[in-house]
Amino acid sequence: MSATRYFISLPEPAKAAIGGDFGFRSHSAGGFAGELQDALRSDGLFERWRQSQDEPDEVDPKLGLVDPQAEVTGAHDDLHVDLIVTTTLPGDILRHRMRLLAGNAWQLRDVRAA
Repeated sequence: MSATRYFISLPEPAKAAIGGDFGFRSHSAGGFAGELQDALRSDGLFERWRQSQDEPDEVDPKLGLVDPQAEVTGAHDDLHVDLIVTTTLPGDILRHRMRLLAGNAWQLRDVRAA
């Protein structure tokens, strides 16, 4: 499977750092990148979320796919944070992990072949 590069913006990083059981805990571009990279490379975040569901065994196991080679870089740009994600995971998996980590406080800016 070929890799895809996703360009993500966190327009208001403080809103993306929602904490809670699943949300970002970081407040820096590097921290956001590291947490997202970990969420794509391992199933820890997915499993914590799955176990919180009313019927964990009924959750689609495809949502738990991982990419051990996923790479995420982050940079502050003025008042927002830009993340560049390179992964073989499908876009719906990336969007699910981003919703867990940042709620609605993120934007997908562009998608390109890596």
